Parts: sequence; structure tokens; C-alpha cells
Amino acid sequence: MKVISAEEVHSALSYPELVDSLQEAYGGKYSMPPRQVFLLDENANNDAFAVLPSWNDQFIGVKSFTYFPGAESPYKSLYSKILLFDRDHGEPLALVDGTTVTFWRTAGISGLATRLLSREDSETMLLLGTGNLAPYIIRANLSVRSLKRVMVWGRNLVKAESIVEMMQKEFPDIEFSAIEDRQAACSEADIVVAATGSHEPVVLGEWIRPGTHTDFIGNHHADKRECDTELIKKAKVYADSRVNAFKEAGEILVPIKEGSFTEEGVVAELSEMCRGDAVLRENEEEVTLFKSIGMAMSDLVGAGLAYNEVIKN
Repeated sequence: MKVISAEEVHSALSYPELVDSLQEAYGGKYSMPPRQVFLLDENANNDAFAVLPSWNDQFIGVKSFTYFPGAESPYKSLYSKILLFDRDHGEPLALVDGTTVTFWRTAGISGLATRLLSREDSETMLLLGTGNLAPYIIRANLSVRSLKRVMVWGRNLVKAESIVEMMQKEFPDIEFSAIEDRQAACSEADIVVAATGSHEPVVLGEWIRPGTHTDFIGNHHADKRECDTELIKKAKVYADSRVNAFKEAGEILVPIKEGSFTEEGVVAELSEMCRGDAVLRENEEEVTLFKSIGMAMSDLVGAGLAYNEVIKN
């Protein structure tokens, strides 16, 4: 059985190949039981252990992670591994670093949503958030649209400038900038991606112009959200998974609780979008919104692709 390190995952995965693999996988047959998250004790520290199983016609996999928010050096707050088995015989194949796969596949889903829902002539992207995901999100979106300009916003301008400097070296033909005025940037962007830790909206519906595609990644709380109700009301709303969205996506659940939106307002989930069973963007004026919580199937695809690349070399 192979042990595949974070460095090997980075070497094995690339965009748009991962985006292509995700689109193919979600358009095909797969199984994905509900993920299980267990609190390890009853105190307020919220230490948790999670299990996310899935399988398709190639692999069986389970991602397990531990989350200890109070961890102090030398320990990390999050550890994650993906165990892969062969689908035909059940043979254990690999233990893959789950943290790096999660970065790659989360951003890959953002790129896939952009491919399916944004205008093909989109030129400008705004990324809100300067965490570990930021460079991956930029790379994934650049791999599916011929963007000319990328703006980065963060609560810490220095972090935004650092990401801009790194990305500018990697993509010298694209104009990168760190911005402070979110409202102005939203009104200029064709694609708006939010991957923040904010519990309050960082994007307002009144800021978003017709034809914009929006994508919300950072929030996993039923009572928190990265966008306001007005944006949900004016957009065609999609989700990676209805089950996930109706449990954890405050962007959708808060407007439902307010009586401003209904579950039926979610046009489609990712599998329907990739199978061709869903109505996607129909004109250049529509505002689209994709809400992503994260699914085990994406981990399986990322880990499987990394495994296949490693054993070839």
C-alpha cells in the first residue's frame, strides 16, 4: 500500500485536469453516504473526529480527519488522511494526505462551478479571503476562464498583497491587485468567490451587477453566511449538495427562516449540473450563485487522481 505525502499530492495534481475529473465523476455513478462528525467529549473545546465515505466504479475511499481547535504547537488543529481501496477487489491501495487533497478539490469545485455557471466572456474575478485556499482558487478559476484581471480582498491588506505578489509571478500576463473597497470591486467583477471565515455577509446583493457569477465557500454554519438575503433572492441558486446545503449553508437557510426563500428555490445540485439534467445560465444578464459545503466524492476524485499519477512514475 502506497503512502502518498503532501508533496506528492502537490506534484500529482493540476488544473484544469482535476476540474475535468470532478466534472466527469459527478456526471457519473457514485455513492456517498452522509458524513459523520463526532464530538469527542462534552466540554466546550469542540474536539471532533469525522468520517466521510464514498465510492465509484474505480475506488472506495474514506476521508477521516480530527479537529482540535485548541491545539498548541507542535500540534496542528487539523489532521486529515484519505484511505483508498480498489473498487473491484477491495484491496487497500493508498493512504493519501487529506489536507492537501482538500485544498485542491475545494478549489477545483470552485473552478467547476465557474465553468458551468459563469459567462464564457468573463474577464475579471474578485476573490474574498486570504487563507490557505486562496492560491488554489485563483489557479482553478484561471484554468477554466480566460481572465485578464484578478482582485484579492482580505481583512488584512498585507496578506492580500502577499497573495497578489505570489500569483503575479506565477501568471505574469494577468493583472493582479489587492483591494480594500469590497463594494467597488464587486461592482466590477464578472466572477466573485468568497472563501472567508466571516460569520457576517461580506457580499451584498446590491453590489452585484447583472451577469455576475458568485461562489460561496467559506461558511459551514446554518446561522452564519457570507452573502445577504438580497443576493439569494436576485440570483439563480445552486448547491454542491441539497442535503449539505439544507443542513449547513446559512446563505440559504437564513433566508428560508426569514420566509424570503424556499428549498425549491435551489435550481440544482452538482450531480444534476454535471449530468446535464439541470438548467444552467440561460442569458448574459442572470446572476448565478453556487454554494459549496464540501463532499466526500471530491476527496475520492482528488486522492484517486493523485494515486494514479504517483504509480505511473
